[in-house]
This record gives sequence, C-alpha cells and structure tokens, in this order.
Amino acid sequence: MMEKTLVFIHGLESTSLGNKAQFFRKSYPHMIIEDYTGNFEARMSRLRLLLQEKNNLILVGSSYGGLMAASFALEDESRTYKLVLLAPALTIEGFESSVRRKLQTNTILYHGLHDDVVNPHETKRIAEKTFARLEHHFVEDDHPLSRRFTSFPWDALLEQA
Repeated sequence: MMEKTLVFIHGLESTSLGNKAQFFRKSYPHMIIEDYTGNFEARMSRLRLLLQEKNNLILVGSSYGGLMAASFALEDESRTYKLVLLAPALTIEGFESSVRRKLQTNTILYHGLHDDVVNPHETKRIAEKTFARLEHHFVEDDHPLSRRFTSFPWDALLEQA
C-alpha cells in the first residue's frame, strides 16, 4: 500500500500552534503542520512549495485552510488522495466560480450547525456542486468544532488504522 502524506492546514486566524495543530502533532507526529500567513495567494504558494515532491496527499483543512485544501485539489487533483474539510470557508475568495468540473477526490466534510463564521448550509450547497464523492456531516457544534473535533474518527479519516 502506498504511503499517504498527511497535511494539516490551519485557518485564517490560527497558526501551527493552535488547538487542532497541537492535537495532530501529538496524535500523528509525521503530519506536515506549518504556518501560513499573508493573503490567499501567499498561503497557497507556501502550500504548493511544501507539497511539491509529495503525492497521495490527505489534506485536512480547517476553515480558511479548508478553502486552501479544496483549492489545491482543484489545481492538482491527481496528487490529492483525500480531503477532510472542517467548516471550510468555501463561500469566499471566488472559490465557487473557480470550479469547472466536479472533483472525484474522496471528500469528508464536518460543519457545526451553530457556526456563526461560515454559513454551514451555504457551504454544503457549494460542496455538493464541487465534490462528486462527498460525505457530509452536520454536527452540534460551533465554527471551531471545539466540542466534537477530538471525537471524530481520526484514525479512519486519515487511514491510519
């Protein structure tokens, strides 16, 4: 079986030291966890540089990081094995208008029903138009998914079982 490359992409206001990053660093020490700063294009340039020699990518993106992960998959679907999107900010940066065809990448999306930052229903609508293989979960939580995040089936999601 081919080795998967695990990548966590934090949100706009977060860093590689945020709660999710700390959880992944402890639970999956081989996961790529870096800081992304600047505007969208600067962040995407950093991501592309980090992943330029990597394949079989499992991209976990939180909020703005989810937008980045989905955008990366649109650009380079052949290297993207799976997306795990956490309250992804698919409603901004012209993402919806950049989708030309449905992505075949397996995509799992978790979104809190009480998210007051990124509209969960609008995100679901965009995700259904974007991802052909979408597994969507609404959960009783807020934008950071702070109540439910650690209880998600991470070993299975990241295929580490």
